[in-house]
Amino acid sequence: MSTHLLRHAVATVAYRGGKTLRGAPAEFSSFRPKDGSRSAGEILAHVCDLYDWALSLAEGAQKWKNTTPQKWDQDTARFFEALGKFDAALAARELPADLVQRLFQGPVADSLTHFGQIAMLRRLADAPVAAENYFVADIAAGRVGAAQTAPRKEFA
Repeated sequence: MSTHLLRHAVATVAYRGGKTLRGAPAEFSSFRPKDGSRSAGEILAHVCDLYDWALSLAEGAQKWKNTTPQKWDQDTARFFEALGKFDAALAARELPADLVQRLFQGPVADSLTHFGQIAMLRRLADAPVAAENYFVADIAAGRVGAAQTAPRKEFA
């Protein structure tokens, strides 16, 4: 896997993750399907931690920190900030192929799993995310901020 392909995967996370985060009700951060499970806000804070960790890995100094969830809008902003820093590090230089593969299989793939969880929690909380044909979505390496293009084909 090339660094460019990893950057496209990160842009995909921005697009799909952003869609999952936008429009969530204010109280959604505390939603959990049952006692003992992670709340939506705890999952989002974990995703932010993943991208802080990914940046440290890309820079050669692995560092992990568990953070406490903030308000939904604050952690949403934190997600895009962390993703932007990670993407900038990827854009700065070509990383070794084995590191690129491990970044994909670790933090990037893990975040996609967690956005699937958040999407499911949105449905359970009566605030579903519209389904979409992501194959035709306008996703481009480097576009990792909150501003994303409109969906090309959503389903009812």
